[in-house]
Amino acid sequence: MKHRISEFVVGLIFGIGLILSGMTDPGKVIGFLDLFGAWDPSLALVMGGAILIGVFAFALAKKRTTTFLGDALHLPTSRDIDKRLLVGGLMFGVGWGLAGFCPGPALVSLGTGQPKAAVFVLAMLAGMLLFELSERRTQRLGAR
Repeated sequence: MKHRISEFVVGLIFGIGLILSGMTDPGKVIGFLDLFGAWDPSLALVMGGAILIGVFAFALAKKRTTTFLGDALHLPTSRDIDKRLLVGGLMFGVGWGLAGFCPGPALVSLGTGQPKAAVFVLAMLAGMLLFELSERRTQRLGAR
């Protein structure tokens, strides 16, 4: 139960941070990506702050073996840059640029009733389903 409460609190703080930083406004995101038009560099500060916090958080995490709630801490170990990573990153970037949303802000925006967010989230879920079906098919074919 304490895990669910902490997950809720962390999610709530994350969502509030997304709203306050403007990350839930597709127009602000697209303005940031419009380098040769009406460029809005303010999200660079948001991203820079997130990267800075991430650097310190991962440095701290590397020194620990358990989470703050006592569970085992498992950090990713793979450093492979393969076709799947590159294609996935490209798809993420194109989707972000076209829609002005990425998954976290889209879910927060869905909670605030934005119709564009509902379309994005439905498309995201459809993409996740297609990926899972493709993975299962690939695994079945590989097992033969």
